[in-house]
Amino acid sequence: MNGAPKLDRLDIRILSHLQRNGRISNVNLADEVGLSPSPCLTRVKRLEKAGYIIDYGAHIQLEKLGTIQRVFTQITLKDHRPDHFAQFEAYIRKVDEVQECHLVSGGFDYQLIFLTRNVVHYQEVMENLLDQNIFIDKYFSYIVIKSPIVKKYYPIDNLFSPED
Repeated sequence: MNGAPKLDRLDIRILSHLQRNGRISNVNLADEVGLSPSPCLTRVKRLEKAGYIIDYGAHIQLEKLGTIQRVFTQITLKDHRPDHFAQFEAYIRKVDEVQECHLVSGGFDYQLIFLTRNVVHYQEVMENLLDQNIFIDKYFSYIVIKSPIVKKYYPIDNLFSPED
């Protein structure tokens, strides 16, 4: 954790509650985690300062705004030179429609998640990527039909065993 303070079970509970409801009042958060308000606020400020909490924001119900298309895309680069990976990632980072980009092991190099207006918009984005010199050899697209489960939080209570 690079010099970051050790987390205990209360820190983990604070993080878990805040990621599910960033607008919770300090008083209510303190009640939820079993602290009085002042020590709770001190812990939240310490977690922010240490970089565990990086931002607060709103989750938007995109479907209320209009039709959207999610596309999972597997990309293979032409070769596996470190500078090619770096150039690809630097360019992809600037593409607003790319919501996630993961370097993976297996039969391809990257798994991306695109969010576009529709399939035509997605194809325009892909054609633009192919026109760039970012070493794409091939790609496979998987159009998302339905997303019955999309969680907006991490199961940190189950992933991390804090030191008490």
